[in-house]
Amino acid sequence: MTHSPDSVLSALAQAAAAATAPVARKEPVTRERHGDVFTDNYEWMRAKESPEVRAHLDAENAYTDEVAAPLAGLREDIFAEIKERTRETDLSVPARRNGYWYFTRTVEGEQYGVRCRVRAQDTGDVLADWTPPVIEPGVPVEGEEVILDGNALAKGLPFFALGGLDVSEDGRWLAYSVDAAGDERYTVRIKDLSSGELLPDEIPGTSAGLALAPDASAVFYILPDESWRPYRLYRHVIGSEGPDELLFEETDEGMWTDFGISGDKRELVIDVGNSEVSEILTLPLGDPEARPRVVVSREQRLLASADPILAQGRPAYLITHNRHGGNNAVALVLAEELEKPFAEQRWIPVVAHRDDVKVDGAGATAAWVLVSQRENTAPGFVVFPRADIEALASSGLDTDDDAPDLAPIRPEFREEIRAVSAGSSYEAPFLTLNYVSFVTPQRVLLFDPATGQQTVLKDTEVPVADLTQYEAIRDWAVAQDGTRIPLSIVKRKDTPKDGTAPAVVYGYGSYEASMDPRFSVARLSLLDRGVVWVVAHIRGGGELGRAWYENGKKLAKKNTFTDYVDATRHVAAAGWADASRIAAWGGSAGGLLMGAVTNMAPELYKAVVAQVPFVDALTTILDPALPLSALEWEEWGNPITDPEVYAYMKSYTPYENVRPASYPAIAAVTSLNDTRVLYVEPAKWVQVLRANQEGPAPIVLKTEMDGGHGGASGRYEGWKDFAWDAAWTLGHLGATERVG
Repeated sequence: MTHSPDSVLSALAQAAAAATAPVARKEPVTRERHGDVFTDNYEWMRAKESPEVRAHLDAENAYTDEVAAPLAGLREDIFAEIKERTRETDLSVPARRNGYWYFTRTVEGEQYGVRCRVRAQDTGDVLADWTPPVIEPGVPVEGEEVILDGNALAKGLPFFALGGLDVSEDGRWLAYSVDAAGDERYTVRIKDLSSGELLPDEIPGTSAGLALAPDASAVFYILPDESWRPYRLYRHVIGSEGPDELLFEETDEGMWTDFGISGDKRELVIDVGNSEVSEILTLPLGDPEARPRVVVSREQRLLASADPILAQGRPAYLITHNRHGGNNAVALVLAEELEKPFAEQRWIPVVAHRDDVKVDGAGATAAWVLVSQRENTAPGFVVFPRADIEALASSGLDTDDDAPDLAPIRPEFREEIRAVSAGSSYEAPFLTLNYVSFVTPQRVLLFDPATGQQTVLKDTEVPVADLTQYEAIRDWAVAQDGTRIPLSIVKRKDTPKDGTAPAVVYGYGSYEASMDPRFSVARLSLLDRGVVWVVAHIRGGGELGRAWYENGKKLAKKNTFTDYVDATRHVAAAGWADASRIAAWGGSAGGLLMGAVTNMAPELYKAVVAQVPFVDALTTILDPALPLSALEWEEWGNPITDPEVYAYMKSYTPYENVRPASYPAIAAVTSLNDTRVLYVEPAKWVQVLRANQEGPAPIVLKTEMDGGHGGASGRYEGWKDFAWDAAWTLGHLGATERVG
């Protein structure tokens, strides 16, 4: 269908002029902190169950529908394009574990995946036994079992998301958890796969993760506190009606608890920490009377992770740590060393710290040790024979200066801008690689480190699309302080670099999260309308190592915002885009970014999509009772106790810095049941934006009434959400017609 850019722009302007935006009543609430007084007129909207609040959100949705009505046809076109470019009936590459091949099927017309398995064969031919069987989409295999059908579970629910899933080592029990509201509160159930029956065991209100004990006697899970911080680890004996056993409790409200079972199934690993300090404890799984013991204490003020390993038969740990620098190193530490004072422990170096490479973690399989790392923004890994690492236990190495002369194994790839991750079951002799780039869909490879051979197991099919027509290019912007900011430019090859193209600049820049390359079928609908997609790898993320993150957090947070603005100016100055046709996209902490940059430089952007935006950050972080607020102190600082942090945050928090200006067309997209960024933040922000809008562009609030932090559940609903955001952007950029 043809959508003339001029006619769509005209229709949008007419719709915005004709519609009447909801005006929330004002109920002033005064906040006084550190000598500063702030009056908030809309804090009353936090009362989620209030009929008045619900009515207001419904009115906002109706207004949004009216303003965006001229884009309905474009939304339908984009949804149809995503659908036709997706192999709807498909399956994942089977993964072998404990005598079964496990895989997930998707079926055309169904929202959720179907988890399946089929028995594996042991013929004695290692390559044959560990090469996944050929399974056809939509064609059942002899002996195939459906172990969990997400569509059946979701039936009748307003929202559906799996929080955790694990199968016992003997293959009999399946433990899983479900969020039925979008509030990230999960209920754990256990299924007997031999009969298909659910056990009466039911554990409500858990956090996302879970794990079955190797002997299938129990399931481990975590409960959150009132602020939704995971803090209590329990063991539930399957079939037991008594109280579950509390294994660990974290009382520090600024620390988060997570756990997992080691690959060799010997220990439960408990990770406690935040972005600046961590503690690691382990629990031997063969002794029901054992209690967690500390591997790395928080008193050492380290950031670390650990994977248990037997080194020449001696219990040990592969520890990734920042003792020698922020980009981390890897050490082998024998368990017996933990009985000594920390300063006397022998940490045998495996991988030394480097300023130009960030080590993200290390883990072992029965044959290999993998070290994940990031170099030149790109995530990847190196591999070592496990025997070489175990041999270090009897070496004389004990300082970082004595790093061993090990030869890392790494696969080679042609694309510069790409992401590669490795994994496999513990007993697998080979590694499974997941490869992706901005222009290459997910490719699954079988990699034999011993020979370097790569075998393609699956290339994700993208029907009716010629992917050779697209390209990803690395560029660099220069920040105000001279720092070079990496940009990933994704576009059609025939989109000219002459200053005429529309562009979307996407950013995040918080929590050391890296915006790594990923392929998006949905994004092709933007590229095919001549849009240049730009990922700004701004400070506050982790793309260039720990220092990149630290220079964009706390009292350096404004670097994140100015980097994004400088990246936007570069995109126009370098000819990638027309300066008058640039849109901004970001979500969650990236939504805070959207609010900050539109306050700083509203003239740079024609349209903005702020997804679940953290735009009232100061109000939230000042209240430790709100979900996850106390955990934010390590990212932004603590404005409750520190006047400098308060003043700094007050100077950039979007809600408190809206000013009279000609703002772009802003869509704030949120979910009623989001527990990470509450709906009230964008609801308040939109009211203040409209009161200060000096231009004609509309400002809308779109609330998913049954969604969570990721929006509505189900793949088709996700496609519709993207189509809405994309149409809003394309309509206001005047880029509604396909160019290819």
